[in-house]
Amino acid sequence: MSPRSASVNEELRRRSRERLLQATVELVAERGYEATKLGDIADRAGAARGLVSYYFPGKRQLLQSAVHRLMHLTLEEALEREPRTDDGRERLARAVDAILGLARDQPRLMRTHMAGILQAEGFIQCPEQQRLAQLLRDTVTRYGSADVDTDYPMLRALLMGAVVAVLLPGAPMPASRLRAELFQRYGLEWERGFPPDGGPPGGTFPP
Repeated sequence: MSPRSASVNEELRRRSRERLLQATVELVAERGYEATKLGDIADRAGAARGLVSYYFPGKRQLLQSAVHRLMHLTLEEALEREPRTDDGRERLARAVDAILGLARDQPRLMRTHMAGILQAEGFIQCPEQQRLAQLLRDTVTRYGSADVDTDYPMLRALLMGAVVAVLLPGAPMPASRLRAELFQRYGLEWERGFPPDGGPPGGTFPP
């Protein structure tokens, strides 16, 4: 049997890594971070346990990469949903709704992710995070930013803050209110993106 080509080996490694990332998202969402062991992740992914350590230095890094992959895939799906559009304002509205939607639909997973970012190792750069950043930077560019290097980090910070506010134990902010604030900041009409039922919330918004 002839040896596999380098491209075939690379594709196999990519698939193995993605199975581990998907298994991590599923198990942490089901059981929580502490109850999820690296061996459980390998078993769910159908991978050898040594592969986890081969790809990731630890569980916290694995979780960050897994959640960044989920965020990237969710954001990509929202941006490319039919009817597809190149309208930068519509794409920004979809991006806001996609990230707020993850906080609503995956509260345990996203709360664990945000808690990990605030710990000592902080924000981990990984291929999944870089793909997420590329999508958000492209969204800011299409929106019409004249200074993407300044406006992209601000959008990222605002979205992270909104996710924390939605998930804050004991004092959560309604996602619809946070959506309205973000839409107001960026001059987006409420009807853009994927508006929730019930219309915009009441309250006073800055001009």
